[in-house]
Amino acid sequence: MQRKNWTMLIFLFCFLLLSIVLSTAIGASGLSLLDLDPDTVQMLIFDVRLPRVLAALLVGAGLAVAGAAMQGLFKNAMADPYIIGTSSGGALGASLSIVFFMGFGLPVFAFVGATASTVLVYLISRRKGRVTVETLLLSGIAVSMFLSAVLSFIMYMSGKSLHQIMFWLMGGFWNISWSDVWIGLLLLPACLVLFLCARDLNVISIGEEDAVHLGVDVEKLKFALLLLSSFITGIAVSVAGSIGFIGLIVPHLMRILVGPDHRILIPSAMMAGAALLVWADTLVRILPTEIPVGIVTSFFGAPFFIYLLRSRTRT
Repeated sequence: MQRKNWTMLIFLFCFLLLSIVLSTAIGASGLSLLDLDPDTVQMLIFDVRLPRVLAALLVGAGLAVAGAAMQGLFKNAMADPYIIGTSSGGALGASLSIVFFMGFGLPVFAFVGATASTVLVYLISRRKGRVTVETLLLSGIAVSMFLSAVLSFIMYMSGKSLHQIMFWLMGGFWNISWSDVWIGLLLLPACLVLFLCARDLNVISIGEEDAVHLGVDVEKLKFALLLLSSFITGIAVSVAGSIGFIGLIVPHLMRILVGPDHRILIPSAMMAGAALLVWADTLVRILPTEIPVGIVTSFFGAPFFIYLLRSRTRT
């Protein structure tokens, strides 16, 4: 590992720790130890801000790692965790919970919907025991469009629940509690397993035939990457709703800074994604009127996506 990469990893780790401290101290209500009694300070930090910061950290880290895995699998810098319909499935599951069960079990419905959509895409793409990347991508687009149509119909028929559905679809951490943080902790072992697949990801990024010659079971690796990425995305969607562009922007930027080696790229993207979403959520908290953090990430992510398209066109 080059010294430059070690320096980047150490810098990102220190920046992430600093981000946690500062974002916990910053808020719309301010934090002055002179004006607030100790009990209020403790409640504000440990019951309100810290769970929200940790949830944003876990979701941002998970989406960035899943995005790096998807970009490596599809060999495309414009791939993200939602590319195979995971987000649409999660949104549909959450909407069903809101409309028919008044939001009861919403995280479970969102996770099941996200996972089920990924499994459906995989089954559609599988032919004679093999799954090609092109078929997987096209199947994901088709399933995502179909689920989005079903979601639109449910929203049209939802009546008074429409506002709640729309607010959840925008993504945010305004209702986060410690129970959501415990759910988010499930992202860490999944990210660790993806990191252990980094060597095989490096090989498959070169080409599937070369990967086979080097002893990689390509089909098992594809299934494992899809399963882990859908698990991560499903957990993230169930905790915070649909937050776009984290899994697109962060892996691409880290690939520019540290190179394509997934042994460095995955931990770098993990820490950068965590810090980015923590600061995005901090930004919406200090605004006069809080808005969903998904609006902020999309506001900055969409221009970056256009930049990617133009860069690829010039290349």
